[in-house]
Amino acid sequence: MKIRIKTLSGVMPKYETEGSAGMDIRAFLEEPVTIEPGGRALIPTGLFMEIPEGYEVQIRARSGLAVKHGIGLTNGIGTIDSDYRGEVKVALINWGEEPFVVNDGDRIAQMVVAAYVKAQTEEAEELSETGRGAGGFGHTGV
Repeated sequence: MKIRIKTLSGVMPKYETEGSAGMDIRAFLEEPVTIEPGGRALIPTGLFMEIPEGYEVQIRARSGLAVKHGIGLTNGIGTIDSDYRGEVKVALINWGEEPFVVNDGDRIAQMVVAAYVKAQTEEAEELSETGRGAGGFGHTGV
C-alpha cells in the first residue's frame, strides 16, 4: 500500500527500525516554538498526504518525548482522513514542569497507517444481553 506525500522540507516520514509500526514525522518551522508547562502548540510538519480510501493515518505521541519531557498530543491520537489534503499539523501539549523548545527538524510524533471499516448504524429500542452488561470504569476490580 502506498501513500503519496508532498513534503516542503524534502524529508519524508520514515520507519526508524525494521520492526517499527510508526514512521517518525518532524517539525517544519521557520523559528523555534517554546511550549510552556501546561501549554499547547500546533506544530506544522510540511507534509501533505494522499491516503487511499479505507485507510487513515493516526498521529501518535513519541514515547521518548513523553517520558523525558512530558510532551504528548492534546487529542491523544489524531486522525488524518483519506479525503484531507491540507498540511499535517501536530497538536502538542507540555505536561512537564519545564518549558519545551521545538526546533525545525525535531521528531515530534509518529504516524501509523491503519485500515478502517465504515459501519452502518441502526437505531434499536433494546440491545442484546451480555455477562458484563452495563458494567464499566473498573467494575471488575483491580
